[in-house]
Amino acid sequence: MNIFLESNRLVLRAFTEADIDHLFALDNDPEVMRFINGGRPTSREVIQAQTLPKLLHDYPCFGTRGYWAAQEKDTGNFLGWFEFRPLDDHSPAVVELGYRLNKAAWGSGYATEGSQALIRKGFTDLGVERVTANTMTVNAGSRRVMEKAGLSFLRNFTGDWPEAIEGSEHGEVEYELTRTKWEKHS
Repeated sequence: MNIFLESNRLVLRAFTEADIDHLFALDNDPEVMRFINGGRPTSREVIQAQTLPKLLHDYPCFGTRGYWAAQEKDTGNFLGWFEFRPLDDHSPAVVELGYRLNKAAWGSGYATEGSQALIRKGFTDLGVERVTANTMTVNAGSRRVMEKAGLSFLRNFTGDWPEAIEGSEHGEVEYELTRTKWEKHS
């Protein structure tokens, strides 16, 4: 297992082809996908042809990937994934933080724990200067995670939704954390 990072309760590891079943289950839970695509199912073919290649992509500026499978440290159970990827393949300065966890993991602090561990690694080991994260304005749970992880509200904006989903009419929000602010509060 190619481990990228460990926290108190989590192991973040590289995805492999063997994760297709985990990803298929995750992306076919309507509640997990509510703020992503309105809860519509995703086919196994799309997972294999589109989702998995994105999760396996290496970023030259990091010398590693930008998406990590999250497992519970004690049990090895697949919980979902975290995104910590540079917005520019060749510069680690600005990264996007994201997460998608299965419903059983919600409310347990895993999203905050994984986000904080990635932020710490980004600022201390990877040359990151700014972390950004986006979600729908109405996604209160994800916004709470961003705030608990140390990010601050930056702006509201309207994204380009190919198909409108419930809540998209309220727009999106962007949060951020700079290295300077993180260092002051660490």
